Amino acid sequence: MSGNTFGSIFRVTTFGESHGVGLGVVIDGCPAGLSIDVDKIQAALDKRRPGAAVNGQKSASVTARNEPDRAEILSGVFEGKAEGTPIAIVIRNTSQHSSDYGNLVNTFRPGHADFTFDQKYGFRDYRGGGRASGRETAARVAAGAVAQMILDHFGITVKAWTKKAAGIECKEFDERAIEENSMRAPDNEAAAQMEAKIQELRHKGESAGGIIECRIRGVPAGIGEPVFDKLDSELAKAIMSIGAVKGFEIGDGFAAADSFGSVNNDKMHVENGKPVFDSNHAGGILGGMSNGNDIVLRAAIKPVPSIYLDQKTIKKEDGKFMDTQLAIKGRHDICLCPRIVPVVEAMAAIVVADMLLRNRSSKI
Repeated sequence: MSGNTFGSIFRVTTFGESHGVGLGVVIDGCPAGLSIDVDKIQAALDKRRPGAAVNGQKSASVTARNEPDRAEILSGVFEGKAEGTPIAIVIRNTSQHSSDYGNLVNTFRPGHADFTFDQKYGFRDYRGGGRASGRETAARVAAGAVAQMILDHFGITVKAWTKKAAGIECKEFDERAIEENSMRAPDNEAAAQMEAKIQELRHKGESAGGIIECRIRGVPAGIGEPVFDKLDSELAKAIMSIGAVKGFEIGDGFAAADSFGSVNNDKMHVENGKPVFDSNHAGGILGGMSNGNDIVLRAAIKPVPSIYLDQKTIKKEDGKFMDTQLAIKGRHDICLCPRIVPVVEAMAAIVVADMLLRNRSSKI
């Protein structure tokens, strides 16, 4: 299997499966001397881990699987600093219920990668989806925490939140509220409505999707490559590589299609001798390079495909396909939004850290 590595200079390679011994990441290209705070890596993992609570509240949207997700650094760090060598981090699985997947040996779950894995490789790890499981993102979050340590040196912050879930959209924006409710939404009232709707869907055996928004602050102008490796195209690839993401936009995104040049252009003026943009329709990126504005992106999250309702599907026996019915068992999320928030933050941080390191070679 190829395609397990992301990045050019700051390179991230993930490994492991949902129901294997564990999973992890190898980070290459981390600058030597960078202070590595294990507590920050663990804090990032705790935001994503199954069974986690936000401000003492456990969301109705998340799986009952409860993993400690303890980060073990195997190499690349000495006396709290990066050695400049590959940093290997492993996260062991402790709460697998592989027997829950016994009815999927020959049957393909609708909405999952079961069928495509079978067609590509001829067989598959049916226990929780193997490499296609959302659990793979734990390794990304660990790498993203290290990337954020690089960004901290430049005063760059990455913050994501649930903008919409289960059809309910936030009407207010209070950044403090993001870590006050279990949906990680910037509107506590909307978060409560999301939770109520998700609880209703759980009782029905259904699931829901939503929208994650992310803002990257402090990126200086000129970060990114102007042709194939545009900053926005790298962010798009990074965010779209998250399994549940089915849509991506920067700035006004698809709304720009209904706008006009006189409106969509971000006009500029000089203030205290420095260039300033009057608006941010471009989402902080022009010509594939950062323009100094906040970088604003959004990701559309599909409903969780594992639902507790009978579904029509197919199975394969003796090399032949046939129709069947499937009732999925096990422990599954109802809405992925609160757990995908830290994954979006991680992938955004990895991209910006990689581009910052690349930018050091752009001029003398």
